[in-house]
Amino acid sequence: MEEKKDPTPKKDDDFKPLNKEEIETKAKERIKERKTRKKKNRHEYEKKRVIVPSITAGILVILGIAAAIHSTYFQSTDDAFVEGRLITVAPRVSGPVVKLLVDDNDEVKAGDLILEIDPADYQVKLHQAEAKLAEAKAELNVTEKEVEKGVANVNQTSQDVSSEQSKMGFAKNDYSRYKKMYKDGIVSKQDYENSKTKFEVATANNNAAEEKAQAAKHALASNEAKTEAMTANIKKLEAEVEQAKLNLQYTKVYAPQSGMVSSRSVEMGNYLQIGQPVMQIVPKQVWIVANFKEIQLTNMKPHQPVSIKIDTYPNKRFKGEVQSIQRATGAKSSLFPPENAVGSYVKIVQRIPVKIVFTEDISEYNIVPGMSVVPKVKVK
Repeated sequence: MEEKKDPTPKKDDDFKPLNKEEIETKAKERIKERKTRKKKNRHEYEKKRVIVPSITAGILVILGIAAAIHSTYFQSTDDAFVEGRLITVAPRVSGPVVKLLVDDNDEVKAGDLILEIDPADYQVKLHQAEAKLAEAKAELNVTEKEVEKGVANVNQTSQDVSSEQSKMGFAKNDYSRYKKMYKDGIVSKQDYENSKTKFEVATANNNAAEEKAQAAKHALASNEAKTEAMTANIKKLEAEVEQAKLNLQYTKVYAPQSGMVSSRSVEMGNYLQIGQPVMQIVPKQVWIVANFKEIQLTNMKPHQPVSIKIDTYPNKRFKGEVQSIQRATGAKSSLFPPENAVGSYVKIVQRIPVKIVFTEDISEYNIVPGMSVVPKVKVK
């Protein structure tokens, strides 16, 4: 090492000539001093090379032991998200929007009117259906009168048949008696022919009465069938009236559940189709779906306590519990489950969804579906 120079200027009288022995002695002292200093520095450096790695290794061992103990009593994952119901609102009839009563992020209650479709067309259809129903009922009334008349005709013709049968029986007996008497020569041929004619006339009248009775019965049956058809048609028209009333009611769209309006895609004047999504309602009830690895579920059971960290509130730990564990892996429940019976199979650790619910009041926090969370389940 170089010696520090004295910045104070020296006078010419301070410099004294040195002999060769003094110079060699001072040089040896400086070399010895340098070796001593270098040896001391090397010793301190070697000590650091041993101590620092030892301390680091000790810390890592302690951390590993702590992590092993922690994993024995707790299981955690960052593959977890807040979930909730998303109720899609869609109209059941088509038409232009004439009233829009909500906006994005508005809070609504179940049964609140949120929009209305122009009801004019559906009012007209209702009036048409009611008019057809009234016309059918009037026709049914006329047909029922015809049925009553037909019943009376059947009864009358039945009596006429009975009367004509009696007359025919009397004429037949008369004819038989006169026929026998004519053979015995007791009556004249004229009387015999008169009795025969009366019998033939009575027989014809009886046949005519029976045919008339049959015609009356057929007419009654026809009117009764017509009445049944009209009754069925009236039921159909009544159903059409009820449907028209329902369609008129469907022009007013109400909130199916309480919650916040989200994803509103409808504006005043838009023409809506049946089943077209116009907005979503997100209820306040939320929970967590955590996708744990299958090796983490060895000791996990329902009702175990959970500490929940939500990225939105990093300084808050929410309380919850395991509600249920899904009976299939996430991959098995997907739209295209894996086909493992192939030659290129590679084993992959599966994840199983676990439903976690909050056990404390979270109404004052803005926790919404889709948020990232980190749950920590106490399994022992």
